[in-house]
Amino acid sequence: MRAKGGRAGKGAKSARKAATRAQDPDGTRQNIIEIASEEFALNGLAGARIDEIAARTRSSKRMIYYYFGDKDGLYLAALENAYRMVREGESKLDVEELGPREALAKLVEFTFDHHHEHRDFIRMVMIENIHDGRYLDRSKIIRKLNAPAIDHIASIYSRGVKEGVFRKNLDPLELHWQISALCFFNVSNRATFSKIFGRDFGSREALSSLRRNTVEMVVRFVESGR
Repeated sequence: MRAKGGRAGKGAKSARKAATRAQDPDGTRQNIIEIASEEFALNGLAGARIDEIAARTRSSKRMIYYYFGDKDGLYLAALENAYRMVREGESKLDVEELGPREALAKLVEFTFDHHHEHRDFIRMVMIENIHDGRYLDRSKIIRKLNAPAIDHIASIYSRGVKEGVFRKNLDPLELHWQISALCFFNVSNRATFSKIFGRDFGSREALSSLRRNTVEMVVRFVESGR
């Protein structure tokens, strides 16, 4: 009797999953990507398992293959989604009414906070660098997703130069690199720095200090008269 009930329970669960997929395919696809991002960030591309991802989602292994083709396709979709999230957040920043210094500071603050709050993004970028960017290079949208980030920082920088508060001849792409480096390192190397030097760099006090100093370092670097 227990075996029969178990089969009935599994059948009901499968029926509920099927109904969910039929009613909300976009939501199902996004759910798969979110869970897959966690798995890839934790275990890497080689270590992540489709079976485990399917077990944690509202979908099935067959549906994952239907949406994404294979594990590489799912990994690429997760990577694209990670970049999409950070760039969508940047696009919502309201800095047009701010002065150039304040606008740049707000952008750095956003980057610092986003990276701190989305450790999976940092880990996936680290994993992709281990693969020498091979999967990113296959993407048809990641370059387009990231182009506005450079346009955004270039606009802020250009305003600062015109107003005489930023020094001339800086490359906005290199400035983006430097902001990313400071904010990225805060997450990617937090565990090792904390262990080596015996200080919790993830504490509220440490993060507040690092955030403040990161903003100050970037703004001072860009200011005129340096």
